[in-house]
Amino acid sequence: MATKTSTKISDKMEKVSDNFTIYRYDNGYMIEICGRNKDEDWVTAKVVCTNVDELIELVKESLTLPID
Repeated sequence: MATKTSTKISDKMEKVSDNFTIYRYDNGYMIEICGRNKDEDWVTAKVVCTNVDELIELVKESLTLPID
């Protein structure tokens, strides 16, 4: 049985750092962002997107989360 992976940054962290990195690949994109989870531990999220619309949604979401 396959596990469902999260594609929302807010599922991985509650606060984000003041920057993120976007990688462009032949077959998609990846956004990498650091922040703090609900336990206040530092975490890094790397989320792969297959199209630009998914990427834009993640960028928008990251800009709405509180900055640590």
